[in-house]
Amino acid sequence: MIKNYSFKGVNCVKMEHGRYSCVVAPSMGASVLRFRDDENKIDIFRYNENVSAEEIDSAREIWGLPTLYLPNRFDGGVVKTSDAEYHLPVNETQFNNHIHGWVHKRAHVIESVSDEGDKCVLVTSFTHNSSDEMYSCFPVDFKISYTFTLDDNGLTQDIDLTNLSDKALPVSICTHTTIRSPMVDGGDENELELIVPIGKRCELNERCLPTERLLELNDWDKEYLTGKLPTIQELDNDMYTAGMNKLGGKDFYGVIVKDKTHGTMVINEVSKEFKFWNMWNHNGVNHYFCPEPMTAMINCMNLSLPDEVTGYCEITKGQTYHCRQRFATLKK
Repeated sequence: MIKNYSFKGVNCVKMEHGRYSCVVAPSMGASVLRFRDDENKIDIFRYNENVSAEEIDSAREIWGLPTLYLPNRFDGGVVKTSDAEYHLPVNETQFNNHIHGWVHKRAHVIESVSDEGDKCVLVTSFTHNSSDEMYSCFPVDFKISYTFTLDDNGLTQDIDLTNLSDKALPVSICTHTTIRSPMVDGGDENELELIVPIGKRCELNERCLPTERLLELNDWDKEYLTGKLPTIQELDNDMYTAGMNKLGGKDFYGVIVKDKTHGTMVINEVSKEFKFWNMWNHNGVNHYFCPEPMTAMINCMNLSLPDEVTGYCEITKGQTYHCRQRFATLKK
């Protein structure tokens, strides 16, 4: 079932299928404000019944599932492409960086909704053009659209970025995935394990920008491979190249969060376009953590490393860049 829905006073779209329910707010960057496994009483994304829509709106990056373009940090706000150099506003003054772009702060239009019985589908989009206030510093027309599919396999998000300009469009996409801790109603944060398939650490400097050194994993890093406690202790921009995980004895390209007490898991499977994982948990005391899949390295356009290392790419007029991810719950 798919329907219009008032969520904390915000006009949203609610999808329900099987044990899952999902609320998407087109007016708030088409962020997924809530995704729940009602049968197993699991809230996948950060959610608090007592937090108002205004509070969420003031900090969209740290509630639900916001999608970011251009994500993370750019040195001095500079974005260099093959045919231009753009200067985005420095909105992280402490480190003199631009952070997270602006797409998650824009309202989306609803392109289509459908309920075919075996799945619910919602398509939203935002078009950046001369009517946007950011056009003065980023005069490149583009359209970004999200297709949300809710079915027995969980929630899938397809992301399509299309260049509508004669200029090169830089590509770097991530979701600032906020996982609730604990996930199960009444659960214990100490019983969670975050398993991330990482390759090498991307060393960051004091401004949270890459030094361009890729390091071998130390003991702290290796805990991600076997199961790291994702809250209570601080995870502060631990960035890594992505590797292959295992789930049920098979290759699985994504992260797994286990609740050891309840025998439940949340999985986030991503497409191969996502080449990095960045972990952050807001000091570890705010009852959520963010395993963020990223298609490109932080500050990718300004690095001297080759594109095949940073993940950076560009698309030309009429081209569309596609990536996807899926969230689901499993129980032993």
